[in-house]
Amino acid sequence: MTSITFETLIDESLSKITNVAQLKVMLNKRVLSMVNDFEDGNWLGSRFQSYLWDNIAQTALSERERLALADQSHSALVAAARNLRLTDKDEVGQGSEIAEVFLYGIMKNHFGALPVVPKIFYKQNVQDNAKGADSVHIVISEDGEDFTLWFGEAKFYNSIVDARLDAVVNSVYASLDTGKLKKENTIITNVSDIDKLILSEPLRAKIKAALSSQVSIDHLKPKIHVPILILHQCAETAKCVQLSDEYRNAISAHHRERAEAYFSRQIAGSSKVHRYSDIQFHLILFPVPDKKAIVETFLGAVSYFKGAA
Repeated sequence: MTSITFETLIDESLSKITNVAQLKVMLNKRVLSMVNDFEDGNWLGSRFQSYLWDNIAQTALSERERLALADQSHSALVAAARNLRLTDKDEVGQGSEIAEVFLYGIMKNHFGALPVVPKIFYKQNVQDNAKGADSVHIVISEDGEDFTLWFGEAKFYNSIVDARLDAVVNSVYASLDTGKLKKENTIITNVSDIDKLILSEPLRAKIKAALSSQVSIDHLKPKIHVPILILHQCAETAKCVQLSDEYRNAISAHHRERAEAYFSRQIAGSSKVHRYSDIQFHLILFPVPDKKAIVETFLGAVSYFKGAA
């Protein structure tokens, strides 16, 4: 398992870190803030890119392919690259794909999730950047007898000003549409990955029964978690030269304020989702100095591996 090499600044319930009275009573929301390190006065972009490639097989290859290439790391990267959307003229597509892969890594390493639907692999149209949730995972309880279902949103933005947050809120609520949730559940139960990843037959049967199209989504709401990853360009990170306490405090304060702004907007539209309070939401914020440079480096690596196919 690839470890998380980034530093966690905040990993807490929103109710415990906010001074906004309305948010203090919201117990179904958490905030996770992480930052990258610096070396020789520069942000460690190589570490960020390595994390993407260390985790890329989780979302771009099926479980069968991952097992078949378990001892062939280069071949696995080549195979994964084939399934990536090399949309070098589509800035939104590039950013969302990087964010999807990053979220898969965070889900696996931080939340201990199983990638039951590697979304890049299963997308029917390689140019489609918005087909259902950006990530779908199952987290098994510690006793191994129960589960939670995670439908993720992943964004890579030039900033996280209010207008950007409004777009994320709308995207999250669209993904929680009952029809879309039922479609995702059907995909989970129909693909073979779940049979290979969940070895306990009783638990596997329990999951498939809960996700059956004949079962009301209302019964599933208490098991649903929504991780919302926002990679974002950050001026503070761009000018910083070391992982100092001053930088940590500045990013923590910025992310706390942005989390309050985001969840205030999400709550305002919560009437759109029946049993909204039963669903758990996790806002994950990660700052980068230059989105364009990160995208160009990533695309260069994708081109290399595609050329090695």
